[in-house]
Amino acid sequence: MHELLRIGELAAHAGVSTRTVDYYTQLGLLRTEQRTGGGFRLYDPAAVDTITTIKQLETHGLSLQDIAGALNGPSAVPADLPASLDHLVAGVAALQAQAVNTPQAQALLTLISARAHALIDLALTIVDSPIV
Repeated sequence: MHELLRIGELAAHAGVSTRTVDYYTQLGLLRTEQRTGGGFRLYDPAAVDTITTIKQLETHGLSLQDIAGALNGPSAVPADLPASLDHLVAGVAALQAQAVNTPQAQALLTLISARAHALIDLALTIVDSPIV
């Protein structure tokens, strides 16, 4: 069994402040594993990866409330996620095919496509290793 981390240790390993860890805990994004006799919260070391994933999701425009809602909802990962991702890729490809003759549309779709692919990669990473 691995050693649990105090809030300050978790914050340092994840590169965030203790206030961020506290806020994520209040939102239900992180879970306290246990408390010390002195009342200090202890976290599983895997919470470092959870914080990294949360920060990535924020970078892609998701709010903390949306992330918490998705993680704490009835099903954190939809059963049809791979099909939804395939549908997204097909939609982006269809848009690209229609924009072949418009340079401005091509540039915009290139940006959209890159963002969609980054989100797909992140979603697949989350599916392979649940964060909560």
